[in-house]
Amino acid sequence: MLAHLSQDPILIETFQEGRDVHQETANQVFGNGDSLFAEEPRRRAKIINFSIIYGTSAFSLARELGTSNKEAQVFIDRYFEKYQDVHTFLENCVAQARERGYSETLLGRRRPVPELGNPNHAVQQAGRRIALNTPIQGTAADLMKKAMIDISTDLRKQRLRTRMILQVHDELVFEVPEKECPTVEKLVKARMEDVLPLKVPLEVHLAWGINWAEAK
Repeated sequence: MLAHLSQDPILIETFQEGRDVHQETANQVFGNGDSLFAEEPRRRAKIINFSIIYGTSAFSLARELGTSNKEAQVFIDRYFEKYQDVHTFLENCVAQARERGYSETLLGRRRPVPELGNPNHAVQQAGRRIALNTPIQGTAADLMKKAMIDISTDLRKQRLRTRMILQVHDELVFEVPEKECPTVEKLVKARMEDVLPLKVPLEVHLAWGINWAEAK
């Protein structure tokens, strides 16, 4: 969602070419020759990727990575050097939310952000995080709900016995009669991956099992 909304060309290219976005960030932030965190650069880069979306501070990122505030700020600066349009997009999210009084998802769902007008700095920072995260995670939630509606509609139209029983973040769990597996596999994958035209592909991974634990 961040790639689509920010229209950052490097981030979009990473997803379009099927490259590992966390490894790309690791290469940029830590450098190929940097021995710091050499044992697990991708995991730490993943923390940075998701922390940026939440508008994390250098102080908070330092605690997550177990490093100094100064080093954490260097990592944030390096990230935005690579993804410059992401930085512009995130700053615009906050500015627009402050001007309008609300933040908005791609499908038009609004979330009021009165915290941005609060004189208390801590409350303002909380509002900033809401303004940054709502367009991204809020839109992801919108897409999941639309996919659920589309899948449910198709299951009824095709008179299938399959039932959608659980949503867990970006994951859906179904109970499927064995003979319906091939049909449901194609239906779910198509509806989730084509839920809305985006500049980057949405990839869905499917798994089967006699219970959820086995499917995982």
